[in-house]
Amino acid sequence: MSTSTSLHDYHAYLESFTVEDVIAHLDDKRDGRLNAFEACCGRHLREGRGEVTALVHEDTQGQVSSLSYAELATESEKLAGWLASRGLGEGDRIACMLPRTPQLLVSILASWRIGAVYQPLFTAFGSDSVTYRLARADTRLVITDADNRNKFDGLDQCPPVLSVGGPDAEHADDLDWDTALTHAAIIAQAPRQSPDSPFLQMFTSGTVGKPKGVAIPLSAMPAFALYMKLAIGLDGSDRFWNMADPGWAYGLYYAIAGPLLLGVTTYFCETGFSAEGALDFMERHRITNFAAAPTAYRLMKASGLFDEAGQRLALRRASSAGEPLNTEVVTWVEKALGCSVMDHYGQTETGMTCCNHHALAHPKHVGGMGVPLPGYRMVVLDAEYNELPPGEPGVLAVDIAGSPAHFFTGYSWQEKDPFVESYYLTGDVVQCNEDGSFQFAGRDDDIITTAGYRVGPTDVENSVLMHPAVAESAAVGQPDEIRGEIIKSYVVLRDGFEPSESLAEEIRQQVRERLSTHAFPRVIEFADALPKTPSGKIQRFKLRTDAADKADAAAQ
Repeated sequence: MSTSTSLHDYHAYLESFTVEDVIAHLDDKRDGRLNAFEACCGRHLREGRGEVTALVHEDTQGQVSSLSYAELATESEKLAGWLASRGLGEGDRIACMLPRTPQLLVSILASWRIGAVYQPLFTAFGSDSVTYRLARADTRLVITDADNRNKFDGLDQCPPVLSVGGPDAEHADDLDWDTALTHAAIIAQAPRQSPDSPFLQMFTSGTVGKPKGVAIPLSAMPAFALYMKLAIGLDGSDRFWNMADPGWAYGLYYAIAGPLLLGVTTYFCETGFSAEGALDFMERHRITNFAAAPTAYRLMKASGLFDEAGQRLALRRASSAGEPLNTEVVTWVEKALGCSVMDHYGQTETGMTCCNHHALAHPKHVGGMGVPLPGYRMVVLDAEYNELPPGEPGVLAVDIAGSPAHFFTGYSWQEKDPFVESYYLTGDVVQCNEDGSFQFAGRDDDIITTAGYRVGPTDVENSVLMHPAVAESAAVGQPDEIRGEIIKSYVVLRDGFEPSESLAEEIRQQVRERLSTHAFPRVIEFADALPKTPSGKIQRFKLRTDAADKADAAAQ
């Protein structure tokens, strides 16, 4: 599998495609086993590409640094030696809560070097989100910095903490990053692991209960590489910037693992998003290949800063994931940024599975999901799980038997069974077009997609219910021009409490602190009662309709 991005016909490509060829390219050992460090770093050195830049990083002060693949190997193998000296090894979960920094990349590669499982923690997570994930995964070590260290205070059982910047007066028992990096580099060969061994421990939001565990196996690497090569259209000459946060699947899979699998350069911008900052970063670094959620494109468009920027930018390709792009944004990208933008669909469980591919010629429709990533057979099922013909809406599913690149085998702790017969059910409602492409039609669950993040209503509702004034709560997505949806909470108060904006703000702040800064209800409506079925289940579809109607009325 080369990194050439010459345009191939989609169907012609499928005729000669095999997953085995992709695996052979990613693994030079050819022993039927895998290691993520070797696939993402070690083999590039053996192939004489150690001096290729792996990472370009710009910090919050505008200072730029870089790591070659050889330097990344050196630093991560020193940390791996320290990890191994503490008894960590294959299968152990190592969590990291760091911003987009070189230390983050080194931590991930060091974890893989010893065969451990890397566990991302989003820097905006609150204490409840952190506590649940660490306990559920039986995490053995946390790597963080001073800005995020307080997220781990007060936990009933906190693993040892390796602190970038070292221990402070309040955390005297923390382990010191700089000391760890003075350890001798690990000598033992990177463990050769079964393809079904996990190398990432993810969590994905659900509509009921806590987030579900998703252990990503090493067999996912071919699908990650294929997505980068074909859908992103990434090649060795690209300066690639995926704006997505690596605390989440899209950023971790495709701003870190994917580019490294192809042996190209990935860019980290440590500063938080702003339209002005994004434009400056693209110009300074001459970014040629860019990926972001639709919210970023909408904010860039709304700023007006990019309207005349196309000729100053070096962009050749842009990609979007998280929710469908509309015609207005697609047209704007082509005019303002001077390149085409392609929409891509996927999930934490599966990675990206249905895409408008930059590097493959096939029918491309604005607002459409594209065609299946090679290695996947996607189908539309009816209520009885029969495959539907083109034009009829149903649930999108992966035909596992016909999808050699498919890697998801179930949730880590069997929280849910998403399989029926030989199909994995995505839960999203689509229809297949006559030309074989897919069109998003909706979803059959209550997941809220806000600014590209998928948020389960239960988490929000439970956090709202922790406020002593709240008797009942329900969370839904309300349409929003910039974020796609914002979270709206309908709240029934206990006796003795009166609705007020100050009370609403108390509730918002509580959810921000306990859950996350992206998963709090921006809109709170106090209600006398919530609509329910005779069995007492909240009818969120009625609340979604109400929220949409009120948002539409307010916009007029």
